[in-house]
Amino acid sequence: MTTTSSVRVFLVDDHEVVRRGLRALLESDGDLEVVGEAGTFAAGLEGILATTPDVAVLDARLPDGSGIELCREVKAATEGIRALILTSYDDDEALQSAVLAGADGYVLKEIGGSSLLSGVRAVASGHSLIDPMVAIRAMERLRENTQRGNDADASALTPQQQRILALVGRGMTNREIADELFLSEKTVKNHITHLLARLGVKRRTQAALIAAQMRLTDPPPRH
Repeated sequence: MTTTSSVRVFLVDDHEVVRRGLRALLESDGDLEVVGEAGTFAAGLEGILATTPDVAVLDARLPDGSGIELCREVKAATEGIRALILTSYDDDEALQSAVLAGADGYVLKEIGGSSLLSGVRAVASGHSLIDPMVAIRAMERLRENTQRGNDADASALTPQQQRILALVGRGMTNREIADELFLSEKTVKNHITHLLARLGVKRRTQAALIAAQMRLTDPPPRH
């Protein structure tokens, strides 16, 4: 929740015209301030972490990733930043993914201007713009999908995979894992892609639950 009279907002959308329109709308009432904007996942993550806004408004689809994954990265990297996913697609799976990524709101771009302003203020104040029943269904689906991990055996993974899974379970970002293991961020990303496939899951959040089920709280030592 913001502690000043102005709510600080960061915009991430790959269309400049859309960003300009959103900036003009958000700053029209005087109590919302756009502190930065970006058109890609990479620039968005860098900008959000640098400016630490109250609310990040994220396009669901970006040229180098997704706003949902960006939401997850931001939430893992820092506390206090609220995230509102803004999308053109009414997709149940994407909505559930947003819930699991920790999004505080999920709204369609067809939303009215006044409703969006109210939504940003509500999210900044600590409220959720996600239907509670949708959140419940998302968590039920996550439990079902990770049930296969109940009998997972850490010995089936390589030592490197165990190390990476343990760090994923601790909520570390790819960059943090890379620093911890002295690897490049790209190498870590490739390892996690293979790790998810090995575990039979699609989401990083699911892998984190499996890490807990395997009791992988600390990375195995390197020999």
